[in-house]
Amino acid sequence: MATKIRRDAADALDGLLFDGMTIAAGGFGLCGIPETLIDGLLASGVKDLTFISNNCGVDDYGLGLLLAARRVRRMISSYVGENKEFERQYLAGELQLEFNPQGTLAERMRAGGAGIAGFFTRTGVGTLVAEGKDHRDFDGETYVLETGLRADLAIVKAWRADAHGNLVYRKSARNFNPMAAACGRVTVAEVEEIVPVGGIDPDQVHTSGIYVQRLIVATRNEKRIEKRTVTPAHPADARKETA
Repeated sequence: MATKIRRDAADALDGLLFDGMTIAAGGFGLCGIPETLIDGLLASGVKDLTFISNNCGVDDYGLGLLLAARRVRRMISSYVGENKEFERQYLAGELQLEFNPQGTLAERMRAGGAGIAGFFTRTGVGTLVAEGKDHRDFDGETYVLETGLRADLAIVKAWRADAHGNLVYRKSARNFNPMAAACGRVTVAEVEEIVPVGGIDPDQVHTSGIYVQRLIVATRNEKRIEKRTVTPAHPADARKETA
């Protein structure tokens, strides 16, 4: 079996990119972002991209870097805050947005990866996101038809992998990454470490290696905190802060 392990991001993305393609990217807020592969997309020059992703990063991080470089044409997302450039491009008519309820986005990605063309959900009925979509009544309730999502390429970030591409995500980094990995026709994963085959308990695998075609060790592993909150160590400190 040919090795899935590639030298770096450029090697991992070689031959997979074309202008106008659709890419699914894992991550939620600033957690579980495939940073090294995003750097690789920037360096490649690929443009006119559609991204399936929870959000578009912030102004200087994550997919926000590709947005600032004007490489993104369309976003299929569920959250669009924390990014001033996103707001500016959207209001200026420079960026297309297909907005989804968050659970619907996750299920559309999961369904696409499972080969399910569409599903009915009550979420969004009676709102803008349901306009123009098929509706159906089940047991006296109205549901709206949502379609499964597939991508030309998926990029994901995991904590650990073995050489077969079996992935383990760490804590909240296990967000949209498993769904993104499944819905890509080709999936490239970046990880913090690669262990020998057999080094991961099969019962702990979050994404099976059958979904992963290429694999790199990440060279960028920032641990950003989106909104830092601190609990006072002593009740007396809390009383002082609220006085």
